[in-house]
Amino acid sequence: MIAAGTVPSSQDEGAVFEPAATGYTRAMRSFPDAPGRTLSLRRKSRTPAWLSLFWRILLAFGLISIALAVHWFDRAGLKDNVDGAISFPDVLYFTMITVTTVGYGDIVPVTQQARLFDTFVVTPIRLFVWLIFLGTAYDFLLKRTWERWRMKVIQRNLHGHIVVAGYGTSGAEAVSELIRRGANPTSIVVIEERPSALQTAEDRGTTVVEGNATRNATLEAVQIARAKAIIVSAGRDDTSILIVLTARRLAPDVPISVVIRSEDNEALARQAGANTVINPASFAGLLLAGSTHGQHIADYMADLAASNGRVSLRERTVTAGETGKSLGQIATGLGLRIYRGERCYGFWEKEAGRLMPGDLIVEVVPSGEQTDNAPAFG
Repeated sequence: MIAAGTVPSSQDEGAVFEPAATGYTRAMRSFPDAPGRTLSLRRKSRTPAWLSLFWRILLAFGLISIALAVHWFDRAGLKDNVDGAISFPDVLYFTMITVTTVGYGDIVPVTQQARLFDTFVVTPIRLFVWLIFLGTAYDFLLKRTWERWRMKVIQRNLHGHIVVAGYGTSGAEAVSELIRRGANPTSIVVIEERPSALQTAEDRGTTVVEGNATRNATLEAVQIARAKAIIVSAGRDDTSILIVLTARRLAPDVPISVVIRSEDNEALARQAGANTVINPASFAGLLLAGSTHGQHIADYMADLAASNGRVSLRERTVTAGETGKSLGQIATGLGLRIYRGERCYGFWEKEAGRLMPGDLIVEVVPSGEQTDNAPAFG
């Protein structure tokens, strides 16, 4: 992160900073985002992996020691079918075989007391020991192997996807709008650090990555160089600009859109490499100002921006059949602007009177024609 000793949250309203985990652990709060979902508190364990493994082994041997002690003190209830004598090695052998398997029949319990002990104590111990070892194998070997394999499969199929860095209010709304516009949720990759936000994004069907989007490793993990577009909404201008800088270095040609809250930082975001800089406060001001010049102007502007209105804005490349025609002659929608290289021309300017190969057209089309058919991946 940018500030030493702090970790910025992706909350959009009111930047929230939490103390970074140093010698102490940081409590992670998970809030309900849907009716019926319960509150949960999470805290990263301060116990190192090797100590956790040691405690599991100690617990397993403790349970086995209980069975061994009772078998030894009640060895009169056991019968050795080989030599008839029960020694300590025999008791140790019988205990280990009984705990790990169902026994071989060479040493068997013969009294009712010994059989009841094996039934109600040794059998549960056997189950607990197997669960301990299976759980340990899963946590320290199988789980990591599976996650690495699954991540490689997803990374291999990441092409033409949309990366959303930050799943606060703006990021979540951007994802919802992309899905409403026809994007496959699996073609959207959300980078976030808050577990509750990640769970919400995952429930939408998106691919999620718990990590810091300002780090090269995180952006490389989501194959950002092969992305179709990048949306940055980190909740803080400094963090968002740093993400843009990092993303632009790794993906020189991928379009980047960023939410910037302070007008003073808009130029910095563009210098960092953002193609589109959006200021929510400025856009809200445009709607408010427009509403004073006519009650339907603000409605129409919001209609254009959303997918659930009657009309939508679309940007596309001019077709071969449209080359040489004027912007007003296109049949797919109402042409508003063309972008020719680094220059922008409105429909009233003479440059828009003749479309040229490579021109980008911004047009208004009826709702339903504005789609985003991003490819899905595994």
